[in-house]
Amino acid sequence: MSAQIIDGKAFAARLRARIGEQVVPFRAAAGRAPGLAVVLVGEDPASAVYVRSKGKATRAAGMESFEHRLPADVGQDALLALIDTLNADPAVDGILVQLPLPAQIDERAVTTRIDPDKDVDGFHPVNAGRLATGIDGFVPCTPYGCLMLLKDVLGDLSGLDAVVIGRSNIVGKPMAQLLIGESCTVTVAHSRTRDLASVVARADIVVAAVGRPELVRGEWLKPGACVIDVGINRTETGLVGDVDFAGAMSVAGAVTPVPGGVGPMTIACLLRNTLLSAQRREGLPVDERAL
Repeated sequence: MSAQIIDGKAFAARLRARIGEQVVPFRAAAGRAPGLAVVLVGEDPASAVYVRSKGKATRAAGMESFEHRLPADVGQDALLALIDTLNADPAVDGILVQLPLPAQIDERAVTTRIDPDKDVDGFHPVNAGRLATGIDGFVPCTPYGCLMLLKDVLGDLSGLDAVVIGRSNIVGKPMAQLLIGESCTVTVAHSRTRDLASVVARADIVVAAVGRPELVRGEWLKPGACVIDVGINRTETGLVGDVDFAGAMSVAGAVTPVPGGVGPMTIACLLRNTLLSAQRREGLPVDERAL
């Protein structure tokens, strides 16, 4: 038996289409398009490609894309001043500063300077607190995309055992919070976890987000488990995830591929957050279930 391959690319395309459909009545009611501002510092090739992809997807959904490119040697004060300007700009509903930032800039200072109600990346401590306490806010895009894929495959997640491998503020911690919110029994594993294989073996859901190529072996998995691979690792043979894909395919019930699994969901969920921000800021009805 071979596992189902979870097509994140197709799911993301459907989500972007639904977002585009809702942008039309928003523009009619608000007299403007939702606006996403993306700030890129320096010329990191991977970041530049990602920013171009975000801009293309934003415009395709009928939204405004405001791109701000700053030199790699820009001072922190100049970057913070730009964020202040974007916070005050009524045409901007979402602000995203592309990470990583150069060494002279404090990422935490930048993250916390963004207005929490325009923080469509969901990285501000206020939004982390909202997620932890069950208050509406912005959830980081990658873990929310993972959750959407899980619910599409499994339906109700209540009572399932879930293991999240990785404890970053960007993926691991918010992923755990989202799964707790779905009434899963959640274990957060990491580099210090003893006997990771036995921890993974009892999980109905495995979310791997640790950044180590093919760390999770197929023989570790519980038969029929749903495996979400967030990792993107460059190796001599090409891009691979944090999960041994070939091994997982012979044991799991469903697996995301790398690439084509979680990655496309991140940008789609960014557009989703931008639309929700625009609707809230204009006082228009918000129907998150339609997205």
